[in-house]
Amino acid sequence: MRNMPIDSKAYHVPSGKKLSLSEWPTAVPALTKSKKNYQKLLEEHVGDLSALQQLHYASNRHALLLIFQGMDAAGKDGAIRHVMSGINRRMRVSSFKQPSAEELEHDSSGAPRAVCRARPHRHLQPFLLRRSTRRPRPSGGASYEGLSKQLEDDKSKWDDRYRSIVDFEKHLDRNNTRVVKVFLHISKEEQRKRFLARIDDPDKNWKLSLADIQERKFWKEYMKAYEECLSATSTHHAPWYVVPADNKDDARLIVSQIVLDALRELKSSYPATTQKHRADLKSIRKMLAK
Repeated sequence: MRNMPIDSKAYHVPSGKKLSLSEWPTAVPALTKSKKNYQKLLEEHVGDLSALQQLHYASNRHALLLIFQGMDAAGKDGAIRHVMSGINRRMRVSSFKQPSAEELEHDSSGAPRAVCRARPHRHLQPFLLRRSTRRPRPSGGASYEGLSKQLEDDKSKWDDRYRSIVDFEKHLDRNNTRVVKVFLHISKEEQRKRFLARIDDPDKNWKLSLADIQERKFWKEYMKAYEECLSATSTHHAPWYVVPADNKDDARLIVSQIVLDALRELKSSYPATTQKHRADLKSIRKMLAK
């Protein structure tokens, strides 16, 4: 059994098309034949990412903004920790949890919070979204305080929010920030298993609460909300990728391939050495030779 080829385009959400998450798998045939084989392939991906990030940093032309989204226990933290393990020195992770009371007073798309943390050129920055205003809330579930029922029910308001997101990401693209968004697509049954594992592991007990179980009641509403959000905001300049997340190993390999492809598309190059710089280097060589 050979390794399955990873085509990141297979997970890309087409721009302008209606998305149905029920038609997207939460699991794929195993991409590697063994755990050892998985570790080897992931190490290769991490090594390639490290080399590309070195080139990316030296070119000082672009920033790469990665956005991770998904239901609880989908593996957002683990994907960042494993895939980005070789480039931590030039990476900043921002985690967006439930918005503050001040943020809830405004009809915000979530973009203002992201603006404050977006990094300049050279940086590779994953945004880890948890219960942010970008995360759509199911209308049947508990609402954020400060958001009226009228706002939740008014489709035009949500359309405006999505338009604000698209406009913000266009602005980033014009300013040489490449945006790549990953939705880790986990099944309800796999989430149940991972919640049980958190109960069995004392070090992970803190990750689970009764509120998490209550949210499972609105699974269908969440899926519908995510479908609307991903359909409205997957564009050429800021695409969404729906990654099957029931198998963590496969998900991490797919994510690493998506990030690799995004970095390669930037076509970064090392700065050209000027005549003056060459002269300076010759002088430095003479000083070091002494």
